[in-house]
Amino acid sequence: MTWNSYHRRGEVLAAVAATADARRDGLLPTDVAGVAETFRDDLDLLGALQLRWHTRLAGRIDRELSGQPLDLEAAVVAAWVATAGDLAGVRMVLDRAMTEGAGEEADRMLGIAVTKERLVLAAMAGRSSFDDAASAAVGAAIEDRARATLAAEAAAPPRVGAHAAGPRPTLLDRLRAALAA
Repeated sequence: MTWNSYHRRGEVLAAVAATADARRDGLLPTDVAGVAETFRDDLDLLGALQLRWHTRLAGRIDRELSGQPLDLEAAVVAAWVATAGDLAGVRMVLDRAMTEGAGEEADRMLGIAVTKERLVLAAMAGRSSFDDAASAAVGAAIEDRARATLAAEAAAPPRVGAHAAGPRPTLLDRLRAALAA
């Protein structure tokens, strides 16, 4: 892959993610300009979206853990929820492909990706090691908690008042501010 084709692929993938987010119908946006020329097939595009999701989630988990090290599982849940907010359309495409099936090869690829994601969730939450046989089940429970949190946040009325513009400061943030003062 040349430098230009690498950048073109990134641009088209960004357009696909933006289209998925705008539509929020869970359908793989194969009608975006450049998709047919840039991706081999739907599986290639779906795999690229899965990688985008995983990469964003891993970065968000790292960021959350650096700011909230006392409750690892809460940080991992918060990272999953925030990533699902950032990539809502992508998450819908991946979820729809998982529930409705996207073909034998895509189902196998997504199954492997989900299992690996759940292993990461469990390990980063401090609940198991990466090679623990029960890690995927623990990770699935953490994912379920994150999905429930996301659904509750979506159903809750918007916040008003002092913290409406951003997230509430954590205890660690407040302690840092007090020490700095």
